[in-house]
Amino acid sequence: MNERKMKRVKVRGKHVILSFVCLVLGFMISFSYQFTKQEAANGNGKPTERQWTKEYEYRNNLIEQEEKNRELQKELVEKQEKVREIEEELAKGEQEKIYFNLVEDVEKLRMYVGDVRVKGQGIQVTLSDSSYVPTGEDVNNYIVHESHLFKVINELYISGAQAVSINGKRLSHDSYIYCNGPVVTVDGNPYPAPFVIAGIGNPDVLIPALNINGGVIDQLLQDNIVIKVEKKSEIVMEPLLQTNE
Repeated sequence: MNERKMKRVKVRGKHVILSFVCLVLGFMISFSYQFTKQEAANGNGKPTERQWTKEYEYRNNLIEQEEKNRELQKELVEKQEKVREIEEELAKGEQEKIYFNLVEDVEKLRMYVGDVRVKGQGIQVTLSDSSYVPTGEDVNNYIVHESHLFKVINELYISGAQAVSINGKRLSHDSYIYCNGPVVTVDGNPYPAPFVIAGIGNPDVLIPALNINGGVIDQLLQDNIVIKVEKKSEIVMEPLLQTNE
């Protein structure tokens, strides 16, 4: 009997402890649930004052950045407009420069073909036959030929001569020169020696070009040609195509 009573007491004691543990555990679960619910309401429900402050700051920063972007965009458009205006001015200047260069080129071409009157400083080169022909020598080796004229004319043009004439006959882009017996024919007009070649240009450039060692003058001297070079302050050449009024 005593043993049964003792077992019952032990069983009741265990039930009491177990009930107490369950009570505490239930209380803890309930408290945790209520606390979690309140935190969730504070976090996902109505925003806290701190969250309102942060959102307000973020919104103000965003508005300020958008305003700055609009100002920068406006400034960019103004700069682009100024660039276009500058480009247009440069284009006009380039066009004027191009037109000026074209007019200048046309004027030079007119000089070369002989369409306009030309006046300026230059040089005059006189080529004469040799006054002495040794006995038994070929006379042709001591007279001026068209090849000698070509050497002088080509050197003058290469050195920058604006216009060239032979015995007063102005040359053009389609002029022709050839020997015809004792005379040289220039564009169908026969001219006897001496041959006076005039070139309008800078004398300080034309004369040294002819006097280069081994150049035109040295070659002509080797061919027994008499040469005379003069500097002229003014040479005038009339247009090739003239109209009589």
